[in-house]
This record gives sequence, structure tokens and C-alpha cells, in this order.
Amino acid sequence: MQRNEIWRSYGTDFKEMTKRLLLKSGLAELLPEADDHDPCIAIKPNLVTPAPASFGGTTHPEIVAGIVEFLQERNYKNIVIAEGSWVGDKTSEAFEYCGYNSIAKEYGVSLIDMQKDKGVEADCAGETLSICKKVRNWDFLINVPVLKGHCQTHITCALKNIKGLIPNTEKRRFHTMGLHKPIAHLNTGIRQDFIVIDHICGDLSFEEGGSPVTRNCIMAAVDPVLVDSYVCSLLGYETEEVEYIGLAEKLGVGSSDLSHLRLITCEGEPYEDLPAHSILDVSYAVDEVDSCSACYGVLIPVLERLKSEGLLDRLPGKIAIGQGHRGKKGLIGIGNCTSGFDICVKGCPPKEEDIYRQLRELSDR
Repeated sequence: MQRNEIWRSYGTDFKEMTKRLLLKSGLAELLPEADDHDPCIAIKPNLVTPAPASFGGTTHPEIVAGIVEFLQERNYKNIVIAEGSWVGDKTSEAFEYCGYNSIAKEYGVSLIDMQKDKGVEADCAGETLSICKKVRNWDFLINVPVLKGHCQTHITCALKNIKGLIPNTEKRRFHTMGLHKPIAHLNTGIRQDFIVIDHICGDLSFEEGGSPVTRNCIMAAVDPVLVDSYVCSLLGYETEEVEYIGLAEKLGVGSSDLSHLRLITCEGEPYEDLPAHSILDVSYAVDEVDSCSACYGVLIPVLERLKSEGLLDRLPGKIAIGQGHRGKKGLIGIGNCTSGFDICVKGCPPKEEDIYRQLRELSDR
């Protein structure tokens, strides 16, 4: 596979699609020799929260099963599946609920909960970041993100998915740093050797899922910057609107130049790309400063619900959320970081129903 290529496969037998895609795109030629000190191959899905892949927020287990079968058929034995869910959810629950415990049992591979791993400081192109210690034990990393929208960064795919390989404390710090710069630098410290993109039914507005858009597509590539640039084009964004893409390019992670992109469909037939979607229009009601994705994530569906009920514009002021509001005062706050506000829905993150109940009451006043 060349760095300017993105391979695609379409269908509904996701495991077999994955194996066919890996064969056609040439993964075998990129892997370390199977008999060379028993190399460790790590697979990194997106299990942001314990939710079925059909909701549009987590990686389909059939894709990972296909990758494992492909590797084992070529005599790779040291295979691990590694992930760290977002702050507020437990990876162990996501492994169970999303079907990964079954994969581990069936194929005899290890699951690594990165939330339980220690962090070690690493120089990531001049930025000191904390990276999970076990990452250093891997010889080859296969990143398996979901192509979906994100409430803060517009899109999330190859580059941002690596954030699951840092400790929870560092995830919180990333938000205080503005997300974009640390994500870009992180990708200099953790190299993804191959990317398998779950484009089956990702939610195009929200990273947790809930509004899946069916495409029944799986893609493969080796350049994460190119992948995310292509995702921007699919979802109707300019690459410049997702700041970490350009930053990662400047750091040498990859290329955002779509003029030289080669899209190759395994079946050899063209397929219509996903049209641009309408961007979620509820952010005007929020005063967000350095919030964690889990906290902002539970707020978004509440805002959509209030908007559909005609109540969002009746709130008495903007809703504050994020670590940047610590120690400050105001009217309405979401999460423990806004505990000094007159009205605060507490939690880290708070419960969706608690937020809805409180905001609904405020809108009715």
C-alpha cells in the first residue's frame, strides 16, 4: 500500500469484508516477520463507551475479529486488543458490552485496559506528554477508528483515536490544552502502522453515537493525516476547520494533500461518497471552556431534545461546561467543574436525565 492510497470495501459481512480488504490492500507486506522474536501486534478499536456498534459510536467487533483471523492465519500469535474508554466510563464494561471479551475468548488474544496502565512521560516533538507504558511493548499498531462526528473537534477518526492510549489524567489535561495541539503531538509519540476505518454506520454529529448513518463500508490506509483530511471532505468540513490535522502535518505525521489521493474499491467499481451532513446547531446555547468529551457528550443529546421540544431558546442564559469554569460563578453549570454556579448539575460526568430535568425546569420558568 502507498501512503496516498485509501482502500474501500462494501457489504454486510463485516468480518469477511475486513479480511478481503487487508489482503487486497497489502497489509501482509507491511507486517514484521512472524518468526522475528514473536512480534507483538496491537489492535486499537474505538470503545469510547459501553454501547453497541449499531449506535454509531464504537468499532464493530466483526472488524477486529477479521483482523485477528487474518493475522493468525499468517502465524502471528502475540496479538493484543488495547483501549482506554473516555473519562466517566470503564473500559472493562465496554470490552464486555461491545463483544470484545467474546473475541478474546474465541481467538485466545489478550485485552489490555489502558485505563489501568501507568503513564510514562515522552517527548512528542517538543511536547512532553504522558503515554501508557504498555505502548512501548508493541511492534506494530493497527488503529481501528470509527468515522464519525465530534461535538468539539467536528470529526474524529484516525488521529484522535490514539487518545485512548493515554491515562485518564492526561485525557483531562488534553482538554485544558485545547485538544488540537496535544492530539497532533501525540501522533508523533505513538505511531500507527496501519489503519482500518469503521465506516459502517458512524454517527456523523456525535462521538458517543445515537444517530447512526448506514454506509456499510470499511476502509484501509497507512497515513492518518490523509485519512482525517478525507473524512473532512466526506462530512462537509474544510481541513483547516479541524486544527489538529494541519498541526500533525507540520509535525511530519502525514499529508493532507487530497489532490494526490487514490481511492481504490476492492470490487473495482466506483461508489458514491457520503454527502456533506448538516452540522449540529445547538452549540450557541453553550459556554464551553476546556470540557472533557464525556461531560460535553452527555449534554449534546439533552440540547437536541430541548431544541426539538422548542425549549432550548427559552433557557435564561448560556450553559457553562468545562474545566475552564472552575472557581467561577454564573447561572447554569454542567458538571463538577461548575460547582460554584447558582445552578449546577453535578457529576463527572453528570447523568443525562439529571441534566434534562434541570434544564427543562429552567426553560419552563
